[in-house]
Amino acid sequence: MHERYDVIIIGSGAGGSAAAYHLTQTGKRVLLLEKGLPLPKDGSTLDAEMVLKRGVFLNDEPWLDGKGRSTVPEEHFNVGGKTKWYGAALLRFGAHEFEAESAHQCLPWPISYGDLAPFYDEAERLLDLRQFPIEPNLQAIAAGLARKDPQWRKKPMPMGLAADIHEHREEAQHFDGFASAGGFKSDAEHCLLGRLRNKPNLVLETGRAVKSLVPSEATPTRLAGVVCEDGTRFEANAVLLACGALHSPRLLQTYLEQTGLHNRLVSYQNVGRNYKAHLLSLIIAFSWRPVTDLLCKTALLLNDAFPHSTVQAIGGNLAEEIVRTQVPGFVPRWMSGLVARRAYGLFLQTEDGSHPDNRILAKANGSGLPQIDYDAARVPEAAAEHERLRATLVRQLLGLGYLPVARSIPITGTAHACGTLVAGRDPATSVVDADGRVHGLQNCYVVDGSVLPRSSRVNPALTIYAWALRVASRLVAHGSTREQDTARPDPVRA
Repeated sequence: MHERYDVIIIGSGAGGSAAAYHLTQTGKRVLLLEKGLPLPKDGSTLDAEMVLKRGVFLNDEPWLDGKGRSTVPEEHFNVGGKTKWYGAALLRFGAHEFEAESAHQCLPWPISYGDLAPFYDEAERLLDLRQFPIEPNLQAIAAGLARKDPQWRKKPMPMGLAADIHEHREEAQHFDGFASAGGFKSDAEHCLLGRLRNKPNLVLETGRAVKSLVPSEATPTRLAGVVCEDGTRFEANAVLLACGALHSPRLLQTYLEQTGLHNRLVSYQNVGRNYKAHLLSLIIAFSWRPVTDLLCKTALLLNDAFPHSTVQAIGGNLAEEIVRTQVPGFVPRWMSGLVARRAYGLFLQTEDGSHPDNRILAKANGSGLPQIDYDAARVPEAAAEHERLRATLVRQLLGLGYLPVARSIPITGTAHACGTLVAGRDPATSVVDADGRVHGLQNCYVVDGSVLPRSSRVNPALTIYAWALRVASRLVAHGSTREQDTARPDPVRA
């Protein structure tokens, strides 16, 4: 018989690790279950051949797209989750981005910026954020764009990178899209789980894929725990879903259907819906001059003509590595290197609106495979803004003497996935409440990016950290990790 825990957390990414950090500080007994294993520290996670070309560290789980075609989302299963691979740009959402904006199909948050602000503060402290001076190549691009169009402006980029990363060139060149081997990036494992290494009230189980949620004997509206794929069962007073916007809704949808709650809970109709991942494009701008910037990602570029969009450089020499891996094998290495060293990468992102038909399904059409159904045509205002942004930037870069090559990031690019278990006050239009609790379930909470009703125009990771810290604090404040927690009323279908 396994020990009973106060809390089980499924997933060790931004949300799972932040919740584990807060709960263990209050003395709660926490079990953190991670499907993947710790990443190696041998430097292989900095190897462009292994990471970019061979995709050694990517998950290969098959999915279907909206048209029923086979696809494989670019997901990572490892301790620290996607934070091991993110670009360490950790920005807050704007206060207005917690409000509804019907013209852009944006849903409202059930909380305000002020409610999350103290947890933003805590997350920034835990992640040790800092700004780096803008480097010459990016400064030239920003200044040139401002000459072409005075609406362009730059904003310092808060980065989760070690202050001395410049002294470790291999790490500095491979932080964006790579996992740090030496702890130079502020990821969930390094900054949060690392602080808990000697905590006796945290148990981290790796290689433990959760198969299903388990109902209590008294009522299916209360969870007893989880069962893993190897048959191991764990029990707790509360369960937190933190396995991401593609995977948390699959667990919840399956549970509600297997227990019959899908016929009772009005929030079931929203599970998996309103999937968002930003509209994303990559521009590789070639110039006659070699790129000398080391970090590259030091400033955010904004333009008032594109109020839901931002442009940032991709970090380190990721642009160079992308070009090298795309060059055909018959091209001499010296020639490909000559071109690659003159490539500067720009990452364009636009907040996509929410549409209920953009969704994640646990199983599609009896196939047994999960489905990711996303069509940018369902959010036309966002799609139009993104196309205008890309066309404008390409034209202006050409005018500055660069040769820009643009491509869209396909639906397999799920780094910014969110929105499939949206937070809201009304169970008819949302899945979790303002405290992160699933509407109608007594002790099931969500602390990953799936709760985000809006994704802003910046990378969502810092907001996920902050949300998870807030949910964990509310659990403790409300006593919701006690075994006999009092149930709140279940919203049911009329």
